[in-house]
Amino acid sequence: MEKLYVALVDTPGLFASIIRRVIGIDYIHVVLSLDEELNEAYSVGRRNPAVPLFAGFEKEDAEKIEQAFPTARYRIASLECTREQKQNISRQLRECYEQRFHYHYCIAGLPMLLWNKPFYQKNHYTCSSFVANILEENGIKLFKKHFSLVTPRDFYELKHTRLVFEGTLHEFNGSCLRYSRVQPGIFRQAMQKLSYVMNGAV
Repeated sequence: MEKLYVALVDTPGLFASIIRRVIGIDYIHVVLSLDEELNEAYSVGRRNPAVPLFAGFEKEDAEKIEQAFPTARYRIASLECTREQKQNISRQLRECYEQRFHYHYCIAGLPMLLWNKPFYQKNHYTCSSFVANILEENGIKLFKKHFSLVTPRDFYELKHTRLVFEGTLHEFNGSCLRYSRVQPGIFRQAMQKLSYVMNGAV
């Protein structure tokens, strides 16, 4: 089996605070990554971390996000998939990135989300609906509802995932810098050990 990684993000700001009140948890943004270091991580969100008004499909840059939001917290969980599913999702994500300016944040869908009514406007997604949709298109259906109704809370409450990391983005970036650049593979081992500790295995 292969693994995908879902990162939940808690960032400050007025718009973030509104979403936080609506969904009832601190994590308000969802990112889908092909690796646990978030080197190949994609989402529908801010094109520039510091400018909330411009949003679309983007490749996440953890260092830039930390610069804009020094106190941001991340919760990263792994999700099992087949090799074929991961290859197809990888291809789709890169294709979406090549066409990233054709994708937009689904502002019109937010009221429908509050009213619990499915809504889809071509190439318009929220962060969570995009991740839910691309997983579902590849045979990974995690939720018993239309992808447009999926929120970060749904990903937070998923049972069939394994926690990899939870803490500040500064701590996460520091771990990546210390381990992944010094000795190949050691970051993966460190994250696995951290996961065991957090799940009470050691």
